[in-house]
Amino acid sequence: MSFVPALEPACSEQDSPAIELVVGSRPRELDTLTVRRVLPSTKRRMVGPFIFFDHMGPAEFAAGQGVDVRPHPHIALATVTFLFEGEIVHRDHLGFTQPIRPGDVNWMIAGRGIVHSERTAPERRVQGSRLHGIQSWVALPKQEEERAPSFEHHPEDALPVISEPGVVLQIVAGSAFGKSAPVTVLTPTLYVAAKLDAGVTLSIPDEYAERAAYVAEGSVLCDGQEHAVGTMLVFRAGVVVKLTARTSARVMLLGGAPLDGPRHIDWNFVSSSKERIEQAKQDWKAGRFPKIPGDDREFIPLPDR
Repeated sequence: MSFVPALEPACSEQDSPAIELVVGSRPRELDTLTVRRVLPSTKRRMVGPFIFFDHMGPAEFAAGQGVDVRPHPHIALATVTFLFEGEIVHRDHLGFTQPIRPGDVNWMIAGRGIVHSERTAPERRVQGSRLHGIQSWVALPKQEEERAPSFEHHPEDALPVISEPGVVLQIVAGSAFGKSAPVTVLTPTLYVAAKLDAGVTLSIPDEYAERAAYVAEGSVLCDGQEHAVGTMLVFRAGVVVKLTARTSARVMLLGGAPLDGPRHIDWNFVSSSKERIEQAKQDWKAGRFPKIPGDDREFIPLPDR
């Protein structure tokens, strides 16, 4: 999806053995959809390779309405869309058209450049629909920033699931809890969707240097403090973290190994090089990116800032 960064303060330090920072979300309007923007923020730009994190919805669209994110470009990142409810149809210039539904993973590696759109299908607009999920971006290691763009889709039943009394863990990307997802990650990555019953405690191992948990539904307790929807907890390194669901809760675990140096972000572009981003901006403005087959009549213009 497309965004214009707005990096106002959104964090506060907690006197907690496990929590390094608490990152709050900020509302943003994307066409017909309101999102909660979490990353990047002024005090924490990344967690592992994750450089962008939006919580979409829950939103309800009336008949005739839906998501219409017009064609727009990316470089040097991978987008990952994960839905709890609803459907979005992905299209890109490589020729892929893929609906994503709850529990599936759409993983798009932009590399040297890709153009895609995200829309509600016409048949879902007839009676209206609901949408709820997470849109995040993963920055690529330097040696992979100019790789060929690619897209892969993994249905829900292709992803590892761990079920224990009161807890269900789905490995969205990377590896965790002894399981690995089939998604093509390019750096060590933690990305897990967790559903917890009220009163259940989940232990998050310390195998990754950078880890966080985002509360998407309900509320959780950590070190005796309650954290509700829209809050990301960034954990200290080397500490086994325990989250207890105060109510039934849905939590996204994310993180991984730190990247090989800082990353710059401007509009839809991420790179280790500011010059590369400026080139991508001029390429988009000049119409040098490719068109999407079947969705080539509209586009999101480069913001005039």
